[in-house]
Amino acid sequence: MTSSTPDDDTAETRAARLILALREQGVTDMKVLGALEKTPREMFTPDLFKERSWEDSALPIACGQTISQPYIVGLMSQALTLDRRSRVLEIGTGSGYQTAILSRMARLVYTVERYRTLLGEAEERFRKLGLTNVITKFGDGGIGWAEQAPFDRIMVTAAAPDEPKALLAQLKPDGVLVAPVGKGPVQQLIRYAGDGAGGFHKETLCEVRFVPLLDGVAREL
Repeated sequence: MTSSTPDDDTAETRAARLILALREQGVTDMKVLGALEKTPREMFTPDLFKERSWEDSALPIACGQTISQPYIVGLMSQALTLDRRSRVLEIGTGSGYQTAILSRMARLVYTVERYRTLLGEAEERFRKLGLTNVITKFGDGGIGWAEQAPFDRIMVTAAAPDEPKALLAQLKPDGVLVAPVGKGPVQQLIRYAGDGAGGFHKETLCEVRFVPLLDGVAREL
């Protein structure tokens, strides 16, 4: 048995270790794992945390927000059951990391961010990665993007205090929405699957900790 040394502990080997760990935790969709492996997480983390980019942990970014734990990114992406025809709405662009993962599996990703600073930085990352199927919007994510609805899939990356009815209304009858829901510091990650007749089958996936979904756009200094 051999062990890695600092010299061969490259981003590629760190990514491989992370993917193995995610598989052991139940993220088994090969499309999701492939998207995670191909997306350089270090591009989305602040300089202070570059060395921790491939850890399976959430990390702080600007504006008091976070880049989600890779396991949660993988779990939520897997729960969406995406294919290359999917039109996806993402609420909360943040660093753009989750957006980039979605863009590698869907036809189009519409993403809304309430912090103009975060959105500008994410857009620059999308350009550098050549992601041409991402459409961005500075706005209130809680009200969705009605002009582009209905969507095949919706992902919410901030905790809705209650069932996100305004977003569910922008979902196709057989669509899927995944969101953390709850008012406290710990929320339930819930998958809503349309039954084709205006109702939804609800499944609780796990407990999570997300920043809250806030109304309006942020006022930045």
